[in-house]
Order: sequence, then C-alpha cells, then structure tokens
Amino acid sequence: QVQLVESGGGLVQAGGSLRLSCAASGRTFSTYAMGWFRQAPGKEREFVTAISVSGGNTRYADSVKGRFTISRDIAKNTVYLQMNSLKPEDTAVYYCAAGGSIYYYTPGSWDYWGQGTQVAVSS
Repeated sequence: QVQLVESGGGLVQAGGSLRLSCAASGRTFSTYAMGWFRQAPGKEREFVTAISVSGGNTRYADSVKGRFTISRDIAKNTVYLQMNSLKPEDTAVYYCAAGGSIYYYTPGSWDYWGQGTQVAVSS
C-alpha cells in the first residue's frame, strides 16, 4: 500500500503560480504511476495530469497544457504539480492519486488517493 498526503494549496490571484506536493509513504512508491485530479463543487472529479513510474512520460488534460507541470522525485517519495498562469476556473480541490496509468483518465481506475488540498484562484 501507499499513503498520500497533499500540501501546498491555498488562495492565489489569477495569473499567479502555486506548487502542490504529494508526499507518499511506502517502500513501493517507485512502482506506481502517479496522477493529479481535481474536483470543483457540484462537478465530477476530472483528470489533470499523470506521470509514469520512472517519470519519463507525462499526460495532461487539454485545459492545463502549457500551464501545469507534473514531476516526481523518487528519492524523496514526492510528486509535484507546478501550476502557472492560474485561472479562476482552476479553482477546485486537488487530489493526488497512485496506482493507475498515464493512460487512465477515470478516477475509478486509480487505487490510492490523498485527502485533497484546496486551490482557490481569485479574479
């Protein structure tokens, strides 16, 4: 099993930047693909980005391409989401996920989830 804890959420003005972190525990962290999803109030949880086991391949939702960057540090058991040029529509609770694939876009295809961290972007 792997346990995930997100951090770094907060309030930021439109056009600003924020970096989210997902700290993973468990000795098998390096065997999992990792992803980020987000969910706004009243909406379904949606795929944001994912990264392969070794960090060599990534996928992004069209809505965040060119603005968000996912990365992972195997030695630190941590996955990051760098968010630049933030827009009000990026406001959501962001969840870290593990155990899926960069080709899995549905939340049900991922095995482990963090508690979520809230990101609010003001206009």
